Amino acid sequence: MRSEVRRIWKLYAALFSLVLAFLVWSFLVEPNRLVVHRVTVPLIARQSGGPLTPLMPLTVAVLGDLHVGSPFIDRAKLRTIVDTTNALAPDLVVLLGDFVIQDVLLGKFVPPEVAAEELARLRAPRGVFAILGNHDWWLDGPRIRTALVSAHITVLENESAPIQPHTWVAGVADLWTRKPDLEATLRAIPDGDAILLLTHSPDLFPDVPSRVALTLAAHTHGGQVALPFLGRLIVPSRYGQRFAAGLIEERGRKMFVTSGIGTSILPIRFRVPPEIALLTLTFR
Repeated sequence: MRSEVRRIWKLYAALFSLVLAFLVWSFLVEPNRLVVHRVTVPLIARQSGGPLTPLMPLTVAVLGDLHVGSPFIDRAKLRTIVDTTNALAPDLVVLLGDFVIQDVLLGKFVPPEVAAEELARLRAPRGVFAILGNHDWWLDGPRIRTALVSAHITVLENESAPIQPHTWVAGVADLWTRKPDLEATLRAIPDGDAILLLTHSPDLFPDVPSRVALTLAAHTHGGQVALPFLGRLIVPSRYGQRFAAGLIEERGRKMFVTSGIGTSILPIRFRVPPEIALLTLTFR
């Protein structure tokens, strides 16, 4: 009898230790990490009537959902993020929205002007481009746009800009809070030129035309928690886990969804560390 009670207590102790380890890692360790997620993405660039002259490979640093002010993402951490990004020497930097946070436990509001001062130090020969996310518009979209523009960051909303011969960056308005217009966004781009489309929410992807070489998205945070066998249980997308994170290919079209850096609602991450994504795009 005593041996049976002892086994039960050992089981309880093991379960308690497991839960405690999960809580410590998920709330105190992983949200404070920063990893570089390197991905090579082969793309096809075509011109109407024939293939383009092959374009040089392009490295793109992707930062999403900074949520400056969420736990562990203060000004000092943002400075580290900028320094780490610059050390990667990307050709292009894209910022995929949600620079601020309003509703995360134990977070503290940081004015967008403060974040912009740090982001102004980002360097890339092909430029630094940004779009705004739903949290940005919930706070004050024009204010955040002004702060970023003052930091010499190009903010796109249903607009496009060339970055090198036959290659464009296009940014579409936030799906949740604005009116995305793909036709207007792509109108100025010649047929056959390579297009990198920036959208905060990946839910726009089914509507993206095949002429877009690669769609870059954020918003999901990768679900923040990815459980073994069960996967990412809560993903802010009408498509569930389909567009949760990583490189996705459907019907010959490609999208990369970054799991982002900050947190929202709860300051928790498990098996979804904060990331700077460094994409190497190869064209043929």
